[in-house]
Amino acid sequence: MMETEAYTETRDGAHPMLPTVDFCGLRVTRLIIGANPFGGFSHQTPERDAEMVAYHTPERIRETWSRAEAAGINTMVTNNETPHVIGTVREYLAGGGRLQWIAQLADRPYENMLAAVDDAVRIGAKAAYFHGGLVDGLYTSKDDRTLRTWAEHARSLGLPIGVAGHAPEVHDWVASLDVVDFHVVCFFNCGSLHSGQGHRFRLADVAPAAECVRRLPKPCIAYKVMGAGRIDPLMALEYAFGHIKPGDVVNVGMHRGDKDGMVEENVGFVREILGA
Repeated sequence: MMETEAYTETRDGAHPMLPTVDFCGLRVTRLIIGANPFGGFSHQTPERDAEMVAYHTPERIRETWSRAEAAGINTMVTNNETPHVIGTVREYLAGGGRLQWIAQLADRPYENMLAAVDDAVRIGAKAAYFHGGLVDGLYTSKDDRTLRTWAEHARSLGLPIGVAGHAPEVHDWVASLDVVDFHVVCFFNCGSLHSGQGHRFRLADVAPAAECVRRLPKPCIAYKVMGAGRIDPLMALEYAFGHIKPGDVVNVGMHRGDKDGMVEENVGFVREILGA
């Protein structure tokens, strides 16, 4: 159920918090801020990737989070493997940063996924989900045993755990296993990148992804709703919020190198869409 607005406590002049939902026991704003631009994952060109990395110093990342807080967002998502990003997360949370962290987990920097989960809990993650490329691979091999092991370990630590995935059939398979608490659903089936086939963003993928979100019984985070910068933000956000469940949220990465006021603009769009 959506909660009433509450004021952020970040600094003088902060705006009311965006409407929130109960997301696996966490109070989460319906718009959360992602981090693909921080790590240079533009899903466009190598030049664009490099531009994003150069812009996003730890200082600029922290400033973006501060502005998200003040604008009315209360939750962020980042991966656990881009060194300057996860390093900034550690410093931010250790220093009392107020945004809740939902961790995207990969096991590449660790001995195994269980160690990745343990480290996310130590850093201060409030929830976590397994990287979509890894989950796509588990689906292909129908390796539910590995997914169960990962998820059960996270749950044993009291961590709400989810999966990302790039295609509806991946989420349908995971839902049939009933082993996770939430789903992170890509609006574009761009798993082609992880399989070595390059970027693929097709509008035909969007409606099936939204249908998948609506039929999944667990709460969802919708992501890449703007097609990694290919779709007008207001149009994309209107469509996303109009086609997901009332208890779902939308994750958007925001590159202030393109427009300094992008965070505030996106929050303004969501206030307008939700009547907040």
